[in-house]
Amino acid sequence: MRILLIEDDKKTTSYLNKGLVSSGYVVDIATDGDEGQYFIMQCQYDLVVLDVMLPKKDGWSILAWIRRTYPDVRVLFLTARDSVEDRVKGLELGADDYLVKPFAFSELLARIRSVLRRKTQPVCDVLTLADLKVHLIKHHVFRNALRIDLTPKEFSLLVFFLQHIGEVLTRTFIAEKVWDIHFDSDTNVIDVVIRRIRQKIDDPFDKKLLHTVRGIGYVLEERS
Repeated sequence: MRILLIEDDKKTTSYLNKGLVSSGYVVDIATDGDEGQYFIMQCQYDLVVLDVMLPKKDGWSILAWIRRTYPDVRVLFLTARDSVEDRVKGLELGADDYLVKPFAFSELLARIRSVLRRKTQPVCDVLTLADLKVHLIKHHVFRNALRIDLTPKEFSLLVFFLQHIGEVLTRTFIAEKVWDIHFDSDTNVIDVVIRRIRQKIDDPFDKKLLHTVRGIGYVLEERS
């Protein structure tokens, strides 16, 4: 497995490089955003470990570019930016995981392995519920034949609900299965993303599909 580390702090890169290489990974290091993009264009990586605050080009811009040009590349944010807003932004832009510094290397290694185990090929091309239709390969979403634009993480979460129609999903289960992240109980990232999905797929329409089950979680289903 080949990993690209985009990080400008020399101590962090040295520490990570030593640990990842000893764990069996091939590691390339880029110390600024432009260099990171150049490496990605020149080599096929299984995973990019990305900081947010970088010289020349920040991590947000790099991730957005990766999702436009290399959508299958997995990305893990490793950053000191620890606010809920930053986590939501990173995940909505399409990060596969988000780990805050300082961190334990054992946790980083476990998250890397978890991200790399994920399946990338959909089993079915189209998922539907009522007048909601999702094209998995093209990443197109329609409600009542109207095109709806979702962020990458909103899309992944909606697909997850469509794969569990009628099942009440807890916040913990959603966090573990969609992001492979164990959120603290006082973190409202899941609620924020679901609220934004509702604003797009439910609020403009009479029939609501995404429902709250108080004290438990959420369920996607058609109700009479």
